[in-house]
Amino acid sequence: MTVRPAEHGELDALARLAALTFPLACPPGSTEQDQQAFIEAVLSPARFAEYLDDPSRDVLVAGDDELVGYTMLVAGEPADEDVQAALHLRPTIELSKCYVHPDHHGAGIANALMAASLEVARERGAHGMWLGVNQQNARAQAFYVRSGFAVVGTKHFTVGTRVEDDYVLERPL
Repeated sequence: MTVRPAEHGELDALARLAALTFPLACPPGSTEQDQQAFIEAVLSPARFAEYLDDPSRDVLVAGDDELVGYTMLVAGEPADEDVQAALHLRPTIELSKCYVHPDHHGAGIANALMAASLEVARERGAHGMWLGVNQQNARAQAFYVRSGFAVVGTKHFTVGTRVEDDYVLERPL
């Protein structure tokens, strides 16, 4: 499975993958309307174009003939005060997104994406990587713990009109 930087020519495919996978990470109380509002505001082709042009971000994709997973890294100090207080390692980089198409869960794609993301973070000079994960998403939490992350705090995450509770996880690079 190839993991590489995303390209502008695949913005539509990337947005479709994001729209398919984002709801899988949402807690049971999350509504379809709130999920759709988030997708439209944050995961559209136009937003992915902005992300690809942002020098503080790296978007990696997995797939040969079709995209089956992606990650997004955001370098720099987090804006969220709860996250700032929770983190121990600086400079830091956020693993903002890490998603795999549900038809490909268990095929090692998430591991390949994580390995490539950690390498990019090291190349950027980060000493630590952090992420937020919904407190009810046990599957994702287990993957992140297997990947070397540990819970260091909590934060809030807004999806549409709902404010969700996330754990903040961090790992050394």
